Amino acid sequence: MSVTAARPARSATSRGPACCPTGLGQPIDRQASEELAELLKAVADPARLRILAFLRSEPQCSACVADITEAVGLSQPTVSHHLRRLAQAGIVEGHKQGYWTWYSLKRTRLAELGSVLT
Repeated sequence: MSVTAARPARSATSRGPACCPTGLGQPIDRQASEELAELLKAVADPARLRILAFLRSEPQCSACVADITEAVGLSQPTVSHHLRRLAQAGIVEGHKQGYWTWYSLKRTRLAELGSVLT
């Protein structure tokens, strides 16, 4: 199941992602567990964690692919692959500026992810 699939509306008391808005505070069904697993897999990679940490450390939580590539010491195609995976999970979003694509951290999505395990 894709993490980018349509999500149900969330209530004001929701903390976690749409698949399990109350986090793991109550049982979740198979579909929700599969969606959550895909989201967790998106960040369960050392390179992706380094990319997220780099973006989080930037003033606007945003950087171009060239800066990210230099910071994490990986090739541009490898960084682009990881950024694409993070974007599919809704954790970052990209936008073109001239020749470069800039990626921004979606802090609310990262906060949702963090609240799942609390």
